[in-house]
Amino acid sequence: MAGFYCNFLFIIVSLYLEIVAAGVTDPRDVSSLRLVQGQWRNSRGLAWEGVDPCASNWTGLTCDGSRVASLQLSTMGLVGELPPEIGGLTGLQTLDLSYNPGLTGPIPPTLGNLHSLQQLVLIGCNFTGRIPEELGNLRRLIFLDLNLNKLGGSLPAALGNLTRLFWFDIANNNFVGTLPVELGNLHACGHFHFNKNRLEGSIPPEIFHENMTILHVLFDQNLLTGTIPSTVGLLKNVTILRLDGNQLEGPIPSNISSLRKLGELRLSNNKLSGQIPDLSGLINLQYLDLSNNSFEVSVVPEWISSAELLTTVEMENGSLNGPLPPSLLNLPSLETLRMAKNSINGNVDFTNITSPRLQEVDLRNNNIGSAFLRNQTMEVQLSGNPACVGSSISADKVCNPQMAENSTVHTTPMKDCGESLKCELENMEIDPRNCECAMPFEGYLVFRSTFFSALSNISRFQNLENSLMNNLSLPQGSSVYILCCMYFDPIEYLTIHLRIFPPVGNVYFERSEIVMLGYSLSSHTYKSPGEFGPYFFLPTLDDLFHDLSNRSKGLSTGAIIGIAIGAAVSVLAILGMGIYILMLKKKAKKAIKNSRPFGSWGVASGEYSGDAPTLKGSRWFTFEELRQATNNFCSRNEIGSGGYGKVYRGLLAASGQMVAVKRAKEESLQGGAEFKTEIELLSRVHHKNLVGLIGFCFEEGEHMLVYEYMTNGSLRDNLSGKTGINLDWRKRIQIALGAARGLTYLHDHANPAIIHRDVKSSNILLDENLNPKVSDFGLSKLIANSGARGHVSTQVKGTMGYLDPEYYMTQQLNQKSDVYSYGVVLLEILTSRMPIEGGKYLVREVGTAIHRGGVNALEQQQLLDTILRNPPIAPCVLESFVSLALRCCEANSVNRPKMSEVVKELESMANKCGANDTEGDREMESSLAFRKFALRPSADSASGSFDYSDSGGYAVPPTVEPK
Repeated sequence: MAGFYCNFLFIIVSLYLEIVAAGVTDPRDVSSLRLVQGQWRNSRGLAWEGVDPCASNWTGLTCDGSRVASLQLSTMGLVGELPPEIGGLTGLQTLDLSYNPGLTGPIPPTLGNLHSLQQLVLIGCNFTGRIPEELGNLRRLIFLDLNLNKLGGSLPAALGNLTRLFWFDIANNNFVGTLPVELGNLHACGHFHFNKNRLEGSIPPEIFHENMTILHVLFDQNLLTGTIPSTVGLLKNVTILRLDGNQLEGPIPSNISSLRKLGELRLSNNKLSGQIPDLSGLINLQYLDLSNNSFEVSVVPEWISSAELLTTVEMENGSLNGPLPPSLLNLPSLETLRMAKNSINGNVDFTNITSPRLQEVDLRNNNIGSAFLRNQTMEVQLSGNPACVGSSISADKVCNPQMAENSTVHTTPMKDCGESLKCELENMEIDPRNCECAMPFEGYLVFRSTFFSALSNISRFQNLENSLMNNLSLPQGSSVYILCCMYFDPIEYLTIHLRIFPPVGNVYFERSEIVMLGYSLSSHTYKSPGEFGPYFFLPTLDDLFHDLSNRSKGLSTGAIIGIAIGAAVSVLAILGMGIYILMLKKKAKKAIKNSRPFGSWGVASGEYSGDAPTLKGSRWFTFEELRQATNNFCSRNEIGSGGYGKVYRGLLAASGQMVAVKRAKEESLQGGAEFKTEIELLSRVHHKNLVGLIGFCFEEGEHMLVYEYMTNGSLRDNLSGKTGINLDWRKRIQIALGAARGLTYLHDHANPAIIHRDVKSSNILLDENLNPKVSDFGLSKLIANSGARGHVSTQVKGTMGYLDPEYYMTQQLNQKSDVYSYGVVLLEILTSRMPIEGGKYLVREVGTAIHRGGVNALEQQQLLDTILRNPPIAPCVLESFVSLALRCCEANSVNRPKMSEVVKELESMANKCGANDTEGDREMESSLAFRKFALRPSADSASGSFDYSDSGGYAVPPTVEPK
């Protein structure tokens, strides 16, 4: 008996030592995490158990290889300070501790040691003190969000070192002092959210310039003084400009009218003077607020009456006089008109209003002599006008001050569960889907800049609810409800009550699901519909984890432990030696299999003899290598999908190289012979303008391809503005030339020649220096005769809009089919439009414009991308480029140039604009305004995310443009 216990103890000790020896996590990270865990040991929501963090699936933790890459612990009820030891996690790429109000104290300077950090999100905590200067060391940081804390002091100039920063949010804090001029270094930044602080002094003109890609400038509710710098007019991509609630003075710069993408302009509650400038150039303006300033007396500006997209006009106390233009009340999109406290006179006729959307007209305290009303649903306020004295409307509600009420809307269809139904447990709510009690994830969405001000449009909020259901990262089966009440606060922030219930049959969300919900909202991977603008989320966390921790009532902890120990002893005693023997057999089998990795290719079906493929520059990976590289194909590392399967971000442990791993789904598996042919084709294609195949995996039930990691997404994403990268004409010529060189290699230098068959802007990927690489060879075909007349008859495949019409009609594929598709790409480069928009083909639209008016017609008809208009393209180069693109798109393939001829013409154009490098090795400066950390597609693009096509090429999804 004593011998049995000795053997049993030996087995237990051996197994323990094997577990320790096989530890996945880097010991440095284990040490740092244990110290952090000790600081947060009283936090109810944190569940960190097990010897090895990476192998034990600690809550909110993901790993790349042996290093901890991500800590996502939003809404976890964490309590305590952020310990300096967290700076030891030097492999960390994402740190999200949002919505943990129990986190207090300063932000430790050791965060500056996290040189791999790309995302730092600390929303809705209670951190105090200053932003440490050491954060300026985070040169890879893309997303910085410190919203809703108690931070103060001045902004350190070192933040100007964060040249890759795209999202910069420090709103709702206590920051003071002036804005550092070093912010002008943030060329790639798309979002300056500095609102609701105590920033003071003048806005430095240097922080704005034409090379910036800024989309949102939210400086409202501060103490800023001085004039609005004219450099604001250089922000060609800006869509929202909020400077309201400051002490700005002087005139509005007239060049603001050049901001053609601006949808919202709020300058109210300042000391602005001079004349209201002509802003008719703001062709996309939807919300205008110039109230409570000191402008010169003038009539209602004429240009406002022609701004057809305006939903809201607010010019209270704006020194306006003269009559109200009747056309203003009939703007097709107008919902709200507020012009109280002016000197508007004359008559106002409401009987001829045809606008179906107008809901509110506030003309109180003016000099209106008479008004003609009708039975109408809109709210009209005329009190304080002569028209309300001794007239037929004096008793009407329009002449009597009305108490303003917060509008409330209830859009979600709810099942009537009866008023008597109550939940006994605290914090439980009635799930309207089944009238049962459950604990929802609940809180408030606060939109800081909407493009509307009326709440009566129910469909608008139904669209928001549908967007949340379809695009928010929800656990499967969850349901979103928008609740009463919605309201605008005094500074026009829209607050919406939100409740998300767990899947039917579940009373609670799991901790991992809560982390997923919190992260989706804190990192802005969810993108709201465009008219709602940027938001932040305020969850209601009271006692959430108290309920989670007490939801299991039954056996005592001691009893459970006792039962578990007894069961474990019995099972281990019986199975210990068996497991050990099985492990030895498995290792032996794996060693034999690894010695002949291709031995089983197609054997079962008799289709392949088992010979290894001929590889040039690519290698074979084991399934285990790729499983570890992708953290067991974790959903957080999923970056794309297609008909072939899913694509995962991975880190190769041996080399530290980032890769994209495309894993075929079971139903799309090729046979061994076909898969062998494909990887042999890809492995022998080597050119700096073609995405490289690093390797592959072929094991039972697994076909995987491993590609190089492309940082800056596809050409399509960059042209659409999703990445925030500003592609000027020089960069576009370089990209066009590089892609042409890659296709020329396939046509003229590969043996046998290769026809790509799916050339399109989403299959041209850009590396960290914006060098182009053609990707996706899944539809490629070999052609023995590389001459122009060589063709293969094959089933038509490709993408609509890029498809060669001759190939479509004859089913005869040749190299000129690629030339046609490439010509469409050239037109995309010129216009930034999709090949088909609104049922109109880009090739036809450009061709018709050129035929009627030459190259000048491109700008006249707004076909030329606005980014390329200033500075203008040299006329000779523009004419040559358009001519080349249209010749590539000739209906008859005989009239199209060869790709080698295309390269020569593009090289000539590139020389004229200083963009050519004959070796093609010049590195282009890149502004990394993308969300490399976003591991799932976001709502606008699909997200605004980058696509990974079905058979090659890879790019990191951003989102890029979080709202």
